[in-house]
Amino acid sequence: MTMAARHSLTLADIYPVWDCDEDDRLICRAVYAETHDIKTFVFAPAEPRQFNFAPGQFLNFEFPVGDEGVIRSYTIASSPTRPFSVAITVKRLPGGIVSNWLHDHLAVGDVVRAVGPLGEFSTWAHPSDRRLFVSGGVGATPLMSHVRRDFDLGEDPDTLYLHFARTPKDIVFRHELELMAFRRENLKIAHVVERADDERFWSGLRGRFSPQLIATVADDLLEREIFCCGPAPFMAAVRGYLASQGFDMRRYHEESFDFEALPAAEQEAAPPPPDETLRTYEITFAKSGQTIACDENTSILAAARLAGMRLPASCTRGLCGTCKSRKLAGEVEMAHAGGIRQREIDAGMVLLCCSQPRSNVTVDR
Repeated sequence: MTMAARHSLTLADIYPVWDCDEDDRLICRAVYAETHDIKTFVFAPAEPRQFNFAPGQFLNFEFPVGDEGVIRSYTIASSPTRPFSVAITVKRLPGGIVSNWLHDHLAVGDVVRAVGPLGEFSTWAHPSDRRLFVSGGVGATPLMSHVRRDFDLGEDPDTLYLHFARTPKDIVFRHELELMAFRRENLKIAHVVERADDERFWSGLRGRFSPQLIATVADDLLEREIFCCGPAPFMAAVRGYLASQGFDMRRYHEESFDFEALPAAEQEAAPPPPDETLRTYEITFAKSGQTIACDENTSILAAARLAGMRLPASCTRGLCGTCKSRKLAGEVEMAHAGGIRQREIDAGMVLLCCSQPRSNVTVDR
């Protein structure tokens, strides 16, 4: 190779972009504790590859939990400016099937599978020079990816980072954020704790999300683009307050994968009874032996919920892949948003949340 040819090479020529359709395996390269119950897991492909993603996007992971494995969506906490690995940050949840498995069993060298990146919870999709990042608990992860990216590139947009935690010891990324804020004029960090009994000299804010607290730290919030991530009740409180203030909700964006709240979410998402004027088909679930009715305008997941079945699901938008199932017979019309790959579709897989029947259907559930 000539000297001129060497100089014409780009990083992409030497290290191709990771493509989950070619090889979806990721190897765990590091595990470290962020707090007493939060760990970060770092992944990389077997061969050096670059990850091409926007801050705030997520990956759908398949973890070898149980007989069939479990699919979960986790936001990438690392920055796209460091493209040779991706990191997720996971809180151990009481009774959490996957979070406890990750904390107790996933080790350096272990292999998992992943699809993505996916999602539009990003300042790249919703650009603004003035941002308010609001997070509760481990909902800080997608916002941390944004802050890390800005810091690495030497950018300093007007960013107010507002984080809520139970106690100071529960604040994730605390010291890293404080260091970045020390070196950036326009990055302001405000940590809020419910109580400070584990830190005697805590001088920060105390309390929960409230209009009074928001007015104290963000009196100009109506002028900002707002990105929010955290538990469902937390985000509902934020939305309610913003609506009451006349905030333009087109400038409010949120992300959450609250798998522990699935039963409540399924109740809220229950569809109306089938429309008798539409064609109706039988949906048979092979493993459970149950058969339900589903009209042509209703998703199989929605019909199953109406019939009292509890199936794995989260986003209900064809994005996260949690409800992925094998179709054994019949035809469906599926309008997904990236939560399933073409090769999986070719192999007979469907997403129940966005699949409407076009004949009698049998599903391997």
